[in-house]
Amino acid sequence: MILTDTHTHLYSEAFDEDRDLAIGKAMALGIKRFFIPAIDSSYTAAMLNLEKSYPENIFLMTGLHPTHVKEDYRKELDHVEEMLALRKFYAVGETGIDLYWDKTFLKEQRIAFKQQIQWAKKYVYPIVIHCREGFDEIFQILEEEKSDTLYGIFHCFTGTFEQAQKAISYNMKLGIGGVVTFKNGKIDAFLGKIDLKHVVLETDSPYLAPVPYRGKRNESAYLVNILEKMAQLYAMDKEEVAAITTANSREIFGI
Repeated sequence: MILTDTHTHLYSEAFDEDRDLAIGKAMALGIKRFFIPAIDSSYTAAMLNLEKSYPENIFLMTGLHPTHVKEDYRKELDHVEEMLALRKFYAVGETGIDLYWDKTFLKEQRIAFKQQIQWAKKYVYPIVIHCREGFDEIFQILEEEKSDTLYGIFHCFTGTFEQAQKAISYNMKLGIGGVVTFKNGKIDAFLGKIDLKHVVLETDSPYLAPVPYRGKRNESAYLVNILEKMAQLYAMDKEEVAAITTANSREIFGI
């Protein structure tokens, strides 16, 4: 059984004490593929070092996270553009709109999101979308930018059934993580109605650990807990869910 964690921040400071141990633990459970989203330029060196250590398992993205869109966002976008011209990546992201923490830079978040979508289309890379209280804004921009070359993942999907259908209509897979195990997560109420071909699995580690680890540091090994919940929701064998969602990740990332 091969599992794919389509969204994990393994370069995060949260893993500085036991990164290799955490990766080894995940790999022992069949999690062999780790797709690594960017946050901002301050993490680029750590991401490249991680890839160098695990070249067969680590697949990098480049992008500017919406919560890191600040006064210097133009400089950060220049860095993303430079990286895209420099080497191959597997996606542009994570990018999107986050209005949960701060709405001060909404205008700049919109500009940054739109720019990164345009780069994703230019390089024919998937876009990996972060959305927190920003569905309306994101759907508006996706409508403006929609094309045959726009596709990707709605990371950490926490919306309604209708929003899930809308995301899928824009060639997006739904990234499902620990929230599906939460009693108040809500997506478990309708997820089984959505064809599994539209779903990929993720942890978003070190954030959003699934039950029974909720509130603790998340790690890629906990993808098996998400897999177990998904197998229950879809009334399928875990091996079958793993095979389908990994095939979906190959479709998105091209590897």
